[in-house]
Amino acid sequence: MIRTEHLTKRYNGTLALEGLSFEVHEGELLALLGPNGAGKTTTLRLILGLISPTFGRVWIRGELMTPESHALRRQIGYLPETPGFWERLPAWKNLEIYARLYGVPSPRRRAMELLEQFGLADRARDPVATFSKGMRQRLALARALLHDPPILLLDEPTAGLDPEAALEVRERLRALKGQGRAILLCTHDLEEAERLGDRVAILRTRLLALDTPDRLRAQRFGPMLAIEIDGEPEPYLPRVQGQPGVIQAAVRNGRLEIQVTDLRTTTPHLVRALVEAGAPILSVTPIKVSLEELYLQIVRAGG
Repeated sequence: MIRTEHLTKRYNGTLALEGLSFEVHEGELLALLGPNGAGKTTTLRLILGLISPTFGRVWIRGELMTPESHALRRQIGYLPETPGFWERLPAWKNLEIYARLYGVPSPRRRAMELLEQFGLADRARDPVATFSKGMRQRLALARALLHDPPILLLDEPTAGLDPEAALEVRERLRALKGQGRAILLCTHDLEEAERLGDRVAILRTRLLALDTPDRLRAQRFGPMLAIEIDGEPEPYLPRVQGQPGVIQAAVRNGRLEIQVTDLRTTTPHLVRALVEAGAPILSVTPIKVSLEELYLQIVRAGG
């Protein structure tokens, strides 16, 4: 539903984004990760057509996005990082104005429907100035959905929210993905990306990595195993390092952590070798490298 090809943007000669190519499919949530200044918000604005690329192209549902593609923009719902409202107007009026701009039939009814869906119906007539940050974020997400778009671009939708409000927004996003929408989510929250994302894209001006978290782990780290010993593990490290199928091994977190070629074939050999060496094994468990570790390795290595 979204496709970018060699998307590049320069601001007064400064490179903000270089050669970005990816797709977001129907019913998929792609989490776009990267440090501040990596080009995430620029990517959203280019896809939406708010700014023009220096080079490259964007397709929305197979149609090329241009500055004149007003009909294509109506197929996209956008939640900016800091959504603005008419503070003195009630919530329903804020939504109704946007519904009219989008040409939504029965705009007031549509506004009230969404306020009900997002748990804001009892505050519909209150000025937005009285809303908490969590309520504002729900209202902003409702606004992005007024015209029932098949595509959503979301910039840090849970930033600054308390855990309960953030959980509520994430549950909304799961439901929206389940409705078949294509969602591009910019976030600094790696746990959120892991929970919600079908795939993750790691960006630092250029695309460094794009795949599911599990496939990226396999590519970067390979299968890993933790063996806990009753006592000091260091004396058993040389015995582990010499086993077939062991790529590398070290003592970390008070245990043996071992990267192997294949868990199924190598684990029995390792256990047997340690038992023969007299190691009192307490546990043998696969290690799942955190998305944070994976992200940091990719960003620091530059791809």
